[in-house]
Amino acid sequence: MKKVIFLIFSISTVLYLNAQEADSLLAKANNLFVDGKYQHAVDSYENILKLGYESPELYYNLGNAYYKQNIIARAILNYEKALQLAPNDNDINYNLELTNRLVIDKIEKLPVFFVTGWVRGLKNLFSSDFWAILSIVTFVVSLIFISFYLYSRSSSFKILSFWLGFIVIIISFTSFIFSYQQKQKILISDTAIVMNPTVTVKSSPDASGTDLFVIHEGTKVWVDDEISGWNEIKLSDGSKGWLKAEDIEAI
Repeated sequence: MKKVIFLIFSISTVLYLNAQEADSLLAKANNLFVDGKYQHAVDSYENILKLGYESPELYYNLGNAYYKQNIIARAILNYEKALQLAPNDNDINYNLELTNRLVIDKIEKLPVFFVTGWVRGLKNLFSSDFWAILSIVTFVVSLIFISFYLYSRSSSFKILSFWLGFIVIIISFTSFIFSYQQKQKILISDTAIVMNPTVTVKSSPDASGTDLFVIHEGTKVWVDDEISGWNEIKLSDGSKGWLKAEDIEAI
């Protein structure tokens, strides 16, 4: 028992010290940014990430520090990471849109079925954590309505409890799906940003493949497959091809 208590105490102490170090580095990084020392701010923000801490604000500030140095690809990469954690943040969306205007490639997006677009927009209104909490709360509420349905003597109240419980359980299930999809998007990212100034996309995963088209740094791609250091990528207009894994960095 004493060993367990000691282990818990040790872990808690380490986490507390790491949190204190992260807070100290964040304050230092923010001060460096305000003073115009953007590369030093980048180094401090990156050190916080190495401690295992992530947040929308951290990635957003890091993106701003890269943007101030005109390092567009890195700025977009970190804005995209911030957006994964806070998909409906107006400041992140604005800065990402502003920075994307500086990307050379202007790629048209394939039209999306309006229902798919509506569902995607609804899902992106909130973060994975919010949807998870909503799922739990609505599930508990649905159990309350079910208990009303089972034990109420009033037939009209039974009917009302049944339909309210049914609606709330649908909301709970939908929220759970949204939370899961948002979390999977963070844990298993299938998107990446081109990091090199100019990249030639090939028809096959080897240097002798036919040149298909050229894309530039800052362009967002979707990764479909990986073979021997090559990634099969797709653009928002549906174009496909292969490029070296070292040319892109996952969001």
